[in-house]
Amino acid sequence: MQTIRYNGTAIAPSKVVCIGRNYVEHIHELNNEISSSMVVFNKPNSAITDTLRFISPDTRFEGEICFLMMEGEIAGIGFGLDLTKAELQNYLKSKGLPWERAKGFDASAVLGDFVPLTAPLASLRMTLHINGILTQEATYELMIYKPLEMIEEIKSFMSFEDGDVIMSGTPKGVSTYQIGDTFIGRIYSDERLLIESRWSVC
Repeated sequence: MQTIRYNGTAIAPSKVVCIGRNYVEHIHELNNEISSSMVVFNKPNSAITDTLRFISPDTRFEGEICFLMMEGEIAGIGFGLDLTKAELQNYLKSKGLPWERAKGFDASAVLGDFVPLTAPLASLRMTLHINGILTQEATYELMIYKPLEMIEEIKSFMSFEDGDVIMSGTPKGVSTYQIGDTFIGRIYSDERLLIESRWSVC
């Protein structure tokens, strides 16, 4: 089983639950429609990694605020990258087929360390710098579906195991990447840094 680190301890999530199309400007940049209901999909445990690998020229990154679940509630917070095989996903969407081949492949859930979340959810903000350039930024206010709404919807049809991770969606700014690129993802409570994760693409 693949593991993440929460408060210095290794934990093996059973799954990563992902929320799609949760920021309006990101929906527009990919020419998608705003869904009438929450878009939810899973990545398996085998997708989890702490290493950012080059997958293919069309694979794009999506920086996200991630939540660690314990006893059915948010316990921790971390930064993650949802990797997507863009051309394959576009083909699958055009055929009305599931996204797993484009979203759930091995090493597609790049997760940094998690720390306990004690800050108010409404204060959360994320940034992603690539090669020193601010590439993505988002706040709680910009989320279409807030974290507690996500949890309620997911619980309506699926159970959480302790250690499961929610990837809460990505803001605008997604793109492809190359070997040697450096990524720095940060999550803040207002201006206070909560957690920082760094990767160099290999």
